Amino acid sequence: MNAFDWLVFAVYFGAVVAFAWHQSRKNQGVEGFFLANRRLGWGAIGLSVMATQASAITYIGTTGQAFDDGMEFVQFYLGQPIAMVILCVVFVPFFYRSKVFTAYEYLERRFDAKTRSLTSFLFLVSRGLAAGIVLYAPAIVLSAIMGWDERVTILVMGLITVAYTIMGGITAVIWTDVLQMIVMLAGIAIAIAVLFATLPDGVGVGDVAYIGGIHEMWRSIDLSWDPTNRYTLWSGLIGGLFLALGYFGTDQSQVQRYLTARSLRESRLSLIFNAFVKVPMQVFILAIGVLLYVFYHFERPPLVFNSAEAALVRESPRASDFSALEAEHGRTHELRREATLDLLAARRAGDDPRGLQGRIAGYDDELEQLRDASKALVSEVRGSSSNDVNYVFPSYLIAYVPAGILGLLIAVIFAAAMSSLDSELTALSSATVIDFYRRHVKPEGTDAHYLLVSRLATLAWGGFAVLFALYAGQLGSLVEAVNEIGSIFYGALLGVFLLAFLMKRATAAGAFYGLIFSMITVLIVSRATEIAWLWYNVVGTAAVLLVGMALRGREPPESAAAAG
Repeated sequence: MNAFDWLVFAVYFGAVVAFAWHQSRKNQGVEGFFLANRRLGWGAIGLSVMATQASAITYIGTTGQAFDDGMEFVQFYLGQPIAMVILCVVFVPFFYRSKVFTAYEYLERRFDAKTRSLTSFLFLVSRGLAAGIVLYAPAIVLSAIMGWDERVTILVMGLITVAYTIMGGITAVIWTDVLQMIVMLAGIAIAIAVLFATLPDGVGVGDVAYIGGIHEMWRSIDLSWDPTNRYTLWSGLIGGLFLALGYFGTDQSQVQRYLTARSLRESRLSLIFNAFVKVPMQVFILAIGVLLYVFYHFERPPLVFNSAEAALVRESPRASDFSALEAEHGRTHELRREATLDLLAARRAGDDPRGLQGRIAGYDDELEQLRDASKALVSEVRGSSSNDVNYVFPSYLIAYVPAGILGLLIAVIFAAAMSSLDSELTALSSATVIDFYRRHVKPEGTDAHYLLVSRLATLAWGGFAVLFALYAGQLGSLVEAVNEIGSIFYGALLGVFLLAFLMKRATAAGAFYGLIFSMITVLIVSRATEIAWLWYNVVGTAAVLLVGMALRGREPPESAAAAG
C-alpha cells in the first residue's frame, strides 16, 4: 500500500468510527448499551444483520472457497430466505413482545432458570470461539500486505475493537455495520470490475464464463442425497435452513439486533430485507473467487499465496526444494496459459476444443500436485498446518489492484472484521451480564453498576477472542470453520426454542435434558461419522425434540399460555 492507499483507508475508517460514536451518544443506561433503547428502524437493523454475517471472512474465506471448489458453496445459503419467513412468523413475535434483553431470558419464563443458563452458556462457548476466527481474518490481510507477524496484528486489531465497543455500545455497532455494508456492496462491484480490467486484451465476459464452465466452476447445484457430501441442494435447503433458523433465531448476536427495533413490524422488515438480498450478494462474492481462478490461467499465480509463509520456507534448509517446485510450477503454468489461449482461439474459429481441454485438465492436475507439495513443505517448516486458500484474494489485491482502490478494498475488509467482532462482543457481554451476573450474582444492582460490569465483560471476551484467534490459522478455510463450529451448537439451541414456541406441553425437564442429549449426540456424530457438518443442525434439533416429546407434560404450563 502506498501513501494514497493509506489516506483512503484512514479517511474511510475515521469517518465510520466518528459517525458511529456520534450515534451512540443517544444511548441511555444498560438498555441503551445493549438495545439502543429500542428505537431503531428496519433499514439500519437489516443492514446490520447482514453485515454481522458478512464479515471479513466473507471476503477472504468465501472467495478462497470458490477459488478451490467453484460456486457449490452457494447451496449453503439456499435455506436462508425460507428461514427468514419462518422467523418473522414464529420467533420474532415471541421475543419482541416479551421485552427481553437476551433470547435466553425468554426461556426462563417458559421453562426454568437452569434451561436459560445452559442455553446461554452454549451460546457463549460457540460465539466466543467464532469471535476468535472473525478476528483472525483481517490479520491475514495485514500480514500479507505488510509482512507483519499475524500475532501482532491480532493483538492490535483486538485492542482497537474492544476499546471502540466498550465506548459505543450496540448503537455504535449497528451504525458502523450500516456504513460498512454499503461500502462492502460497492466493494464487490469494484472487485469484479477490476478483475475484468486486469484480464488480457481480447478476453471478455464470454471467455471467462467458458473457461469457468469447462472446469465446472460455475456448477452450483448438486442433487446428491449423500450425507457425507458437504454442499448439495438438500444439505443447503434442509441443513442450511436449520442452521439459519438457529443462527438468526437463537444466537444473541442476531436476536439482539431485532430487539432494538421500535416496533414488531420494523423487526420483521429487517429480516425480510435479508431474505431478498443475502443470496444474490453471496453469488457475486463467490463469483469473485471463480473469476480469480480464471484470471490465474493467464497470469502466473503464486505457488504459495501467503507471502509470509513463502518467505519462511525460502529462508529454511528446504529452500532449494521450494525453488525447484516454483520453477516447475512456472513451466507448467506457462504451458497451461498457452493452451488456454489456443482454446479460446479454437472456440472463436469453431474448431473442436476437446483435445485442448484435455491438455488443460492435465496441466491443472500437475499444478494441483505442485500446490499440495508446497503446502506440505510449508507445514513441515512452519511446524503446523495452515490453509493457503485464505490468502488467495489478499494476494491478488496486493499484486494487481490500483492505488486508492486497494486502500478502499482493504478498508472494507478491516471495517467488516471489526464490525463483526464488536457485534459478537456486545452479544457475549449482554448474555454474560443479563443471563448470569444479574440473574445469579447481583440481582439488585444499579443501572450504573450493570453498565460498568457490561464494559468489563466486553473487555474479558475481547481477550478470549484474541487468544483463540492465535490458533485460528490452523482451522483451514475460515468460512467453513466458523460455520462448522456454529453447527455443533445451533441444532441444540434451535430445538429448545422450538419446544418453547410450538409445544405447549413441553416441560423444563424435556428442554434441559434435551439440550444435553442433543450436544452429546452431535459430538458423537461429528467424531464417529463422515456426515457433512450442515446436517449437524438437523441432528441436534431432532435430538432435542425427541427428548422434549418423551418428557412432555399432560397439561400446558401456565407460563406457555402467558408467553403465547
